[in-house]
Amino acid sequence: MKRKILGMALGGVTVALMSVTAFGQLPGAPIRANIPFDFSVRGRILPAGEYEISRISDEPGAMEIANIYHRSEHAMMESEPVQGRIPKRGEVVFHRYGDNYFLYEVWTPGMETGREIEPSKRERALERDLAEAGKAAERETVAIAIN
Repeated sequence: MKRKILGMALGGVTVALMSVTAFGQLPGAPIRANIPFDFSVRGRILPAGEYEISRISDEPGAMEIANIYHRSEHAMMESEPVQGRIPKRGEVVFHRYGDNYFLYEVWTPGMETGREIEPSKRERALERDLAEAGKAAERETVAIAIN
């Protein structure tokens, strides 16, 4: 009887360790954010809504943002690591020019490295136009806490 109980306990531990190992190999847990405005990601405009951001491979730079209710509303993007603060809550950060929002950074809670998305051609053109008009300070940074 003791052997049977010991065998079941060892089997349980083995299954638990396999689960932890499999979880550690996932490309990263997705994060969710409720974004209350339309925004642009790499030239694609996405409507306001609840979005999930996830890595699409084992490489941390390739990411996808997708509306959790309308999967056709999504965009793929490349990102670069950016260091700075360690947020208690995760954040999705946007650059805002008037009514135009552009995804800029994604911060996972408790991580000291976030992901920065390269500006699109449209965002660079807006920055250039504002700089030429002497209104470079009109860009704002907007952060949305993730769920």
